Amino acid sequence: MLSERRLQVLRAIVQDYVGTEEPVGSKALTERHNLGVSPATVRNDMAALEDEGYIAQPHTSAGRIPTDKGYRLFVDKLAGVKPMSGPERRAIQNFLDGAVDLDDVVARTVRLLAQLTRQVAVVQYPSLTRSTVRHVELLSLAPARVMLVLITDTGRVEQRMVDCPAPFGEASLADLRARLNSRVAGRRFTDVPRLVEDLPEGFDVEDRGTVATVLSTLLETLVEENEERLMIGGTANLTRFGHDFPLTIRPVLEALEEQVVLLKLLGEAGDSGMTVRIGHENAYEGLNSTSVVSVGYGSGGEAVAKLGVVGPTRMDYPGTMGAVRAVARYVGQILAES
Repeated sequence: MLSERRLQVLRAIVQDYVGTEEPVGSKALTERHNLGVSPATVRNDMAALEDEGYIAQPHTSAGRIPTDKGYRLFVDKLAGVKPMSGPERRAIQNFLDGAVDLDDVVARTVRLLAQLTRQVAVVQYPSLTRSTVRHVELLSLAPARVMLVLITDTGRVEQRMVDCPAPFGEASLADLRARLNSRVAGRRFTDVPRLVEDLPEGFDVEDRGTVATVLSTLLETLVEENEERLMIGGTANLTRFGHDFPLTIRPVLEALEEQVVLLKLLGEAGDSGMTVRIGHENAYEGLNSTSVVSVGYGSGGEAVAKLGVVGPTRMDYPGTMGAVRAVARYVGQILAES
């Protein structure tokens, strides 16, 4: 374990390097920070930090820069994330309050995160498997054709066409709609198959085939893999950090095009806590020069998806974590009220 003084020196190195983009020397540290010790003591502390792998010396400079291990300790020892100011919080709320549907919420969230953090923003759509049914609507399009509309508690809307084996009257359709909603409205998606399995038996024999077809389409909608959708924005922000990527920015851009990679980076949606993956902690090699800050969002205290940002390891961690957490909280409130 590092002594509190050496931890203080490491914090000062991280803060200065993030702010100035220049390797940090002992003289600059003692001038900028009230460390309470001589430059010689700071030099000794820096030598110890370097020996333990928390900082490194770029070959072109007498100063030091943090390593992945140094950033990791800095983040782990943060007393707290940087709170958003009152005007910032109001700006977030006003921007997101104007959203008209779930797609608009996600699009606005991506833009807002990218602007606040000046990093690449990634937002996962709410997962169907962690959602509940708000309402199932059935609309007659033709005597033997029905549109099924599934509306979730997060505002997600899924539409499917159902070709019925026989004509199905409006009265029968209204009866099915009422019975279906009485069983599944407000229930978790994972519970729906069990709740509707005996529903066809309550209908006339000639209607059971159509009821079974509608239910089959509903259950297929619940388990489809299209739930893993992402929206990404602010990729152009990376061009501001060209010198933070050792060779080229291309591997980072290629990784950001891979949806599977991004989903793994964000982590399991059910985990609502803040996650910070730094440098080589990212399993995908193309992202070894980046850090990923992500957190779950949702309504009712349960995460239904993740959002976060990707940027160089030289990032303002307290500010980025504060922005990501604040945006996630507002998105969750909007979903709860929608």
